[in-house]
Amino acid sequence: MTNAVTLTLGDDGILVATMNLPGRPMNVVGDTLMEDIAAALPRLAEPAVKGLILTSGKADFCAGGDLDRMSKWSRPEEPFEASMAMKRVLRQLELQGKPVVAAINGHALGGGLEIALGCHARIVIDDPRLKLGQPEVKLGLLPGGGGTVRLPRLVGIQQALQICAEGNDIAPDKALAMGLITDLARDRDDLMAKARAWIMANPKARQPWDQPKFRFPGGDSRSPAVVQMLAIAPSVAAAKSWGNYPAITHIMSSVFEGGLLDFDAASVVESRFFAACVLSQESKNIINTLWYQLNAIKKGASRPAGLPAARVKKLGVLGAGMMGGGIAYVSAKAGIEVVLLDTTQDLADKGKAYSQGLLDKAVKRGKSTADKRDALLSRITVGTDFALLDGCDLVIEAVFEDRAIKAEVTQRAEARLAPGAVFASNTSTLPITGLAQASVRPKNYIGLHFFSPVDKMPLVEIIVGQQTDDQTLAHAFDYVLQIGKTPIVVNDSRGFYTSRVFATYVIEGITMLTEGVHPRSIEVAGLQAGMPMPPLALQDEVSLSLSLHVQEQTKKDLAAEGKPYPEHAGMRIIRQLCEIGRVGKKAGKGFYDYADGGKKLWPELTQHFPPAPQQPAQQELIDRLLFAQANEAVRCLDEGVLRSVADGNIGSIFGWGFAPFHGGALQFINAMGAQAFVARLRELAAKFGPRFEPAAGVVRRADSGGRFE
Repeated sequence: MTNAVTLTLGDDGILVATMNLPGRPMNVVGDTLMEDIAAALPRLAEPAVKGLILTSGKADFCAGGDLDRMSKWSRPEEPFEASMAMKRVLRQLELQGKPVVAAINGHALGGGLEIALGCHARIVIDDPRLKLGQPEVKLGLLPGGGGTVRLPRLVGIQQALQICAEGNDIAPDKALAMGLITDLARDRDDLMAKARAWIMANPKARQPWDQPKFRFPGGDSRSPAVVQMLAIAPSVAAAKSWGNYPAITHIMSSVFEGGLLDFDAASVVESRFFAACVLSQESKNIINTLWYQLNAIKKGASRPAGLPAARVKKLGVLGAGMMGGGIAYVSAKAGIEVVLLDTTQDLADKGKAYSQGLLDKAVKRGKSTADKRDALLSRITVGTDFALLDGCDLVIEAVFEDRAIKAEVTQRAEARLAPGAVFASNTSTLPITGLAQASVRPKNYIGLHFFSPVDKMPLVEIIVGQQTDDQTLAHAFDYVLQIGKTPIVVNDSRGFYTSRVFATYVIEGITMLTEGVHPRSIEVAGLQAGMPMPPLALQDEVSLSLSLHVQEQTKKDLAAEGKPYPEHAGMRIIRQLCEIGRVGKKAGKGFYDYADGGKKLWPELTQHFPPAPQQPAQQELIDRLLFAQANEAVRCLDEGVLRSVADGNIGSIFGWGFAPFHGGALQFINAMGAQAFVARLRELAAKFGPRFEPAAGVVRRADSGGRFE
């Protein structure tokens, strides 16, 4: 044995195996941990030992598999054998003849939950923050340690499919209700006491599936009720994923086939599907970006080094609309004192009411309490007097996208701020360096671009102006982490990174409309591409009138610089629709009609833009939507707007939903290969125009065989 598992035999004859993997902040499933668990099992054969409690010496019980190890696998035999090796240990654990209890003191996710499922009972501390679940699907994987075999036999096929295919966290009380765990405990002492009591009460414990008369809860894969559910499950999954996530299909296949086989045969089938997932390009894309690059960002890869950590104690928010109200809410939720100002008390009160509405829903659903709601609301002070900003170490303006208005609130706020306080603009397009001209302290001025709705969207884009100093950037970066968001850092530019690249997706969809592509084909292509919303519907959400306003502001700015503004054909369509009152979802009509809570494409759209007799192939539409975005992302990298590839990938997924299974706009190119990407771009440029001419950075990589790293 290494030191991954320590054994202690109590006077009551119960052996406690404590997992505590050396050199790791949490226990992860791998050879070291499983070999030490296996090495502990012979002790159970000793006559004096009555049973075993498996618990953790770390804050959490056990996380999932070792992704560093998985990323090195290149042959299917490697993940298959690793999966089978883990199962051999767990099978030995549950068949050795004495009771084994998992005493779960913290999160048990992925492989950690699978270890617990290999125990005869699972007792969990009743803490709503504690998470149980099989989140592997979110990394393009499936549970490879028996999850798709044991779960259907424990909670039934339908619930097992939901747990594995959706990958959501499960709270202890819900896990108990569904039969996933055996009991709840108040605290660590109660946890161990209940585990010992269970062992004493069940000296000959066996798993349900090892009982002679075992039946699947709700029926196996042959059961009429299950057959009916399995008949529609693939279509339901396809409607959500459009076939872009092979792990979902593999999970359904593993559960279905395992429901026709005995336990051991089902385990082999699962390992084969696990190997297919591990080696899929989709999983490699997702793990590269949403694990390695995301963790690097959260650890400060984009933050100036060597500066002390900062925490915001008092925040000022100027503008109490939906955006300002959302910023106030997430900040107060993080424990920050917030001052929310607007031009009238009524508007300021409405901004606070936004938090009240969210909190009332949480209380009603049992996710919070009235006391917690009231405590959070007490941290938000609303008003109209800028004197309330005294003592703020950060002020964020979230007023209308108008230079004059932003300049006025900047000057009024700065008059109240201490010398070291930071002022930030929540603009989505206006260059920060230009806005900072209104500031008497441009080195303390920065952009913090939030996304709507703030309480749900995980990203904040930090924009560094020409005079923004490192201290200000570090302060802003720390604040974004403090409120539980993911920061990306970009340099100043019109539209920055996210708004600029996002616009190419929407405009390309509108351009297709002008070419005679049927609007339904455009929208389906967006979903098939893996985007969360199709382009025309997304433009309605953003609002056509706002896009038109941004264009007018851009035109004025460029005119002041003596530069021309070539209007895109797609913007002309937006202008035409605005002129007839179709300004987007907020007005109930845009590219879609919105009535009675539903929406449908505007029937007259095809009259204004008649579909061409010959419609293009869907793949061509998908390519145009994805390649336009990825190519623009490269231009942002070439121009120095993007500071890193990681910021580009994470920003594209979290900011506007670039197809996550591709791993982000730049990883999309890596997976395809720069040469193939450039070749396809040149085909599109020949057919649709110079906007598809490949960016210099991708041509360079195509010529050298390089990647975006």
